[in-house]
Amino acid sequence: MHRIRNEPRTKDGLQTAGITLHWAGQYDFFTALMGMGVNRPNSRMVVELAQIQPGDAVLDVGCGTGNLTLTAQTAAGPGGRVHGIDASPEMIETAKKKAARLNSLVVFNVGLIEQLAFPDETFDKVISRLVIHHLPDDLKVKAFDEIRRVLKPGGRILIADFIQPRNHVLNHITGAMVGSHMMQTDTWKLAP
Repeated sequence: MHRIRNEPRTKDGLQTAGITLHWAGQYDFFTALMGMGVNRPNSRMVVELAQIQPGDAVLDVGCGTGNLTLTAQTAAGPGGRVHGIDASPEMIETAKKKAARLNSLVVFNVGLIEQLAFPDETFDKVISRLVIHHLPDDLKVKAFDEIRRVLKPGGRILIADFIQPRNHVLNHITGAMVGSHMMQTDTWKLAP
């Protein structure tokens, strides 16, 4: 099985020990196939599970090209504040173009999950989809610490990701596509 190359197409990315995807064009193609586009079934499901309400302040960490973030803004409404961060400048550039086309209030910035550039207790909800498996264990711990720091008391975190398949054949296929090193640790064991 062929892996999509993950080589930066810009020189201004942030340094992280996590995997950073730089193929924004192909990413949107694959997410469309999986129903994860703006306001598509998977994005709506994540927003509903996160219980995003009108007026909420929301952070999407590892937002990619912004599909989930833009759906979160729909739920938060004009009174809500929604931010999306990603380590990939290419992803953020694509997300900003989508937001401009949709006349959306979402703010997208290049940023790292392990170093969130927001004050303590800023967000009502923090969401993330298909990101955590890209982080080595020590970075996962830092990421969860940062998420807790920026979350308001009583706030809600929703992490949507996949786990390593138990089926040997599926495990092999998934490992070939995304790298077996990305799914080594059960995140539940890391979160206090």
